Amino acid sequence: MRFALHEHLTTLLMQSGIAANSHTGEPPCLNILVTQWTTTAKLAKEAGLRLVAVWATQEDEAFAVHAAFAHPDHGYALAKTMLDTTSNKFPSITPHYVAAARMERVIHDLFGLVPAGLPDTRPWIKHEHWPQNTFPLRKAFSADTQIARIEGHYPFIEAEGDGVYEIPVGPVHAGIIEPGHFRFLAVGEQILNLEERLGYVHKGLEKAMEGRDVTAGACLAGRISGDATVAHSWAYCQAAEQAAGLAIPPRAVALRAVLCERERLANHIGDIGAICNDAAWSFMHMQCQRLREELARLHQQLFNHRLLMDCIQPGGVARDVDDDGIHLLLTHTRAIAVEMRELYDTYENHTPIRERVIDSGNVKATDAAALGLLGYAGRSAELDSDARRDAAYAPYDRHPPQVAVCRGGDVAARLWVRFAEIQDSARLIEIILRNLPDGAVHTAWQMPQHSACGFAVIESWRGEIAAWLRLKSNGIIDRYYVRDPSMINWLGLELAAREVPVPDFPLNNKSFNCSYSGHDL
Repeated sequence: MRFALHEHLTTLLMQSGIAANSHTGEPPCLNILVTQWTTTAKLAKEAGLRLVAVWATQEDEAFAVHAAFAHPDHGYALAKTMLDTTSNKFPSITPHYVAAARMERVIHDLFGLVPAGLPDTRPWIKHEHWPQNTFPLRKAFSADTQIARIEGHYPFIEAEGDGVYEIPVGPVHAGIIEPGHFRFLAVGEQILNLEERLGYVHKGLEKAMEGRDVTAGACLAGRISGDATVAHSWAYCQAAEQAAGLAIPPRAVALRAVLCERERLANHIGDIGAICNDAAWSFMHMQCQRLREELARLHQQLFNHRLLMDCIQPGGVARDVDDDGIHLLLTHTRAIAVEMRELYDTYENHTPIRERVIDSGNVKATDAAALGLLGYAGRSAELDSDARRDAAYAPYDRHPPQVAVCRGGDVAARLWVRFAEIQDSARLIEIILRNLPDGAVHTAWQMPQHSACGFAVIESWRGEIAAWLRLKSNGIIDRYYVRDPSMINWLGLELAAREVPVPDFPLNNKSFNCSYSGHDL
């Protein structure tokens, strides 16, 4: 992947008088003094860099805070600051990057580090029922520790005024979705504000990664969010392979992309049907469910899993496809594209659904840019961002996507982008399979000669997944951090829900379809 932004950011800092020692290994990283951390973020923001993620690590008895930035023309850059051993505070970058707020709250919850200047310090992932001074991601904390639940209270935002009332929804929902709490402030049916409360399915995944070997870690990574198992597995494996300096066979690289595009097809098709179902258009729902089932059955036949779980492994892929399998994939993908094109025409001519989705849940382009919305949520609001093109990782460096971007930022725009991405995924699958290299699909894993880090981004069907991995000298995982696109896009849903009637919230919620599990690591 491209790290040209490293040099660009280095030059930017030097011109502003900031000394940044550079670790030029793979991946390169800028070491920033803690006193210059917020200034670095300010300069990055002014230069048009997008914040990818903020996370923390423990370095022996000290702590470090890391950040990743991106730019469409320069790729990615990493930065790191070491905290003073006598202090547990670090300067917040939320005043410059709104999307950092919840990530810094997670750092506060799990490491006990205090982001100075963060406007909202309420607990986020570690709910209020945890005892004080219990920090699960510190090395001294054992994953086997039994925690006694205490009573606590979460201070939701409140409002007063004639006719203003609260609507609490969840965390247990009527359907089969995972738990999350929505607190609406409304007047009549008009939503004034939505506040989310997540973390109910926090699994302790980052702690569970510590001490695992790379193969066991891959199994866990594929279960971060089941509907994006291919993309999460790929991000993890690519970070691990970078850390180990392992090159995988070209055929395996190509098959990874085919699997990821098939995962994109399945989820976009399923969600299009579900959105229409929330507007009482069962015809589209039934057609999309049928097509998604066909995808799952072919995945089971060729790759031994309906959701393609565990198909991507360190060093390559678990299963190859023969000529008959390639023919089946090509034939089925073409048929899916044709039928979805016809269903799009039907959707365009169906007035009741169009009246429900147009101008519902608008997110302004300026707000989308400020948050750094990812995937179709961002592209529906004029953000031309796609990690397949911007990071230029194989095989997309040779077969780039045709990124569909539109304006409006409403449910209709998010639907349009999904329909467009279905057609482009079909195109990419056709090109990749017709140019599929010969050879092996797996390379034996080799441990790095010394401790090493890897950083990778993968464009999942929801948007960019960012993964950072540090291996010890014996190849055992010391720290794994992953940022699912939902960590950022949940913020977009809160904006979209404002000034829409309560009955339109399900449409907006499904049009984003953020992952609870991907957020609640």
